[in-house]
Amino acid sequence: MRISSKRRSDWMWAYIMITPLMLGLLVFYIWPVFQTFYFSFTDWGSFGKYTWSGLANYKQLFTDKDLLYAFRNTGIYIITAVPVGIVLSIILAVLLNQKVKGLSVYRTLYFLPVVTMPAAVAMVWKWLYNSDFGLINYVLSKLSITGPHWLTDNRTALLSIIIVAIWSSIGSHMIIFLSGLQGISESYYEAASIDGAGSFTKFTRITMPLLTPTIFFVMVTSLIGAFQVFDYIYMMVGEIVMESTQSIVFLYYKYGFLKNAKGYASSIAVMLFVIIMLITYIQMKIQKKWVHYE
Repeated sequence: MRISSKRRSDWMWAYIMITPLMLGLLVFYIWPVFQTFYFSFTDWGSFGKYTWSGLANYKQLFTDKDLLYAFRNTGIYIITAVPVGIVLSIILAVLLNQKVKGLSVYRTLYFLPVVTMPAAVAMVWKWLYNSDFGLINYVLSKLSITGPHWLTDNRTALLSIIIVAIWSSIGSHMIIFLSGLQGISESYYEAASIDGAGSFTKFTRITMPLLTPTIFFVMVTSLIGAFQVFDYIYMMVGEIVMESTQSIVFLYYKYGFLKNAKGYASSIAVMLFVIIMLITYIQMKIQKKWVHYE
């Protein structure tokens, strides 16, 4: 009887301790999801008034050319930034996993962009990209090359943002891959050395297969983050975004906060949520074919 009473007391205190966290999740995360889903079926007017519009917003999704361009730009961003960022992070992690002099200094330098505010990163790169007095075009001019208008030219604007995104994400991914590399037992490499395997064989036959769980984790989180790209576009290009740099989330921001079409903006958010959930589900299903766990 005493044991049962003690268990009830433990459960009661456990619920009391997690109540603030659960309330925060309910108010700031769970409730807004349902609220956004409801608003996606409404049409908003002046002074915060809205009326039920049914499926009108979702029908508009299939005829909105801006949304098509946003999908194209986001797709280019994803297929460029995600794989390039992962490959570069793996290479850096492998190099920084070696015993070299000043290793902690190199790790700190590569990790610095992660702890820097995105606004500061965007501002510095915006200065570097400046077509008149930016450092990049200055260096190109010394090589007798006329630098482009990086952030105002449709041909280079999206690429410029992708470069910044890759640069700022390498540090965090590198740390994750580094922890994955250090979790691989040395006995595998010792056994391979006894069999006469070289460095390349060890990397392809041992390191990469055992690193696939970490690669899978980084891939899932990177894809989710890439679908939601907004901050660098907004801070480097501004509110008047060109057709070549407009992402899905920026389109949501434009309709929801600049055009006051919160109902249609909510339908874009719901659509993006469904797409991310679907892609994540597919990734979870196909991971069994290429992810190797010890």
